[in-house]
Amino acid sequence: MHILLGVGQYFKTFPTTIKGVSCMIHQKQHKPLTTGQFIRKYIMLIIGATIAAAAIELFLVDNSIIDGGIIGVALLLNHITNINFGILVFIINLPFLVFGYKYIGKTFFFASLFGIIVLAIIEPNLQRFEAFTTEPLLATVFGGLLLGTGVGMVIRYGGALDGTEILSIMLTRKIPFSVGEIVMFFNVFIFGWAGFILGWEQAMYSILTYYIASKTIDAVTQGFNDTKAVIIVSDEFEELSETINKRLGRTVTRLHGRGGFHPKEKDIVYVVIIRLEISKLKNIIYETDPNAFITIMDAQEARGGKFKTAIH
Repeated sequence: MHILLGVGQYFKTFPTTIKGVSCMIHQKQHKPLTTGQFIRKYIMLIIGATIAAAAIELFLVDNSIIDGGIIGVALLLNHITNINFGILVFIINLPFLVFGYKYIGKTFFFASLFGIIVLAIIEPNLQRFEAFTTEPLLATVFGGLLLGTGVGMVIRYGGALDGTEILSIMLTRKIPFSVGEIVMFFNVFIFGWAGFILGWEQAMYSILTYYIASKTIDAVTQGFNDTKAVIIVSDEFEELSETINKRLGRTVTRLHGRGGFHPKEKDIVYVVIIRLEISKLKNIIYETDPNAFITIMDAQEARGGKFKTAIH
C-alpha cells in the first residue's frame, strides 16, 4: 500500500543494505519503552488501525474503490469471493511479516502484527453502518485522507498495515530492482487488475485514493512543520551568523569548504529554519552579503539541540 512512502521513512534510519539492517539489530538493542510509552504506543496503533478500517469500510468498499498493496489485493479478493476482508488482510500479510521478521526486528514485527489484527477485527464490525457517501469523488478524497491518516499513525508509532515493502526489501536481494521499482510494479498490477474487475473508472478513482493517502501519510509521519535546511557560502560568515542568531533566534553551524574553480577556502553557514522564516532569512543574507550563494533544501525532520519550530 503506502509502505514505500510511509514505512520507507522508517527504513531510512537503517543502514542502506539488508545486511546492514541485520547487523544493526544484533549490535544494538532498542532501549526498552517505559510502561507509559508502551501503553501510549499501542493505544495510538489501535486508533490508527481503527481510522484506516473506517476509511476502508465507510468510504471505499461500497464505492468499489481500492487502495494499493496488500489492502488493495484484499479488497479485490473480497469483491470477487465475498470472503471477510479482515481475514484476507491478515492471512495475506502474515507470510510477509513472518519472512521479514529478521530484517525488520521484533519490535516492528509485533507492532505491525498488532495493527493488522486490530484492522482485521474492526473493519468487519463496521459493516453494520452505512457508507458516509455514495459519491465516488467524495469517497475517493475523504477515504484517501482518512486512510492516509490511519496508516500514517501506525507507521509513526512503529508499525505497518501492509507487507508490500517487506516483500520488496527481500526481493531486492534476489533481483536487480530497487524497493521503489518493485512496489510500483506491484501497484501497477493491482490497479490494472482492478480495472478489469471493477471497471476502469473505479481503477482511476483508486489511483487517486492511493495518491491522496500517500500525501497524507507523509504529513502524518513527517509532521506539518515544513522544515528547511539552508547552506550559505559567504565571505561575511561572522556577521551573518550573528545577525541570523539575533533576528531569527537560530543558531548556525560553521563548516569549512574549498572552491572548485578557485581553490580558496570558504566558511559555510548551515542553519535549519521553518518555511515561514525563509523570506526573513533571505533579507538578512542579501542585506549582509548580496553575493552570497544560497541553497535551500527540504529537511524531513529536525529535532534536538536548541531547535524550536516557533517563529521569532
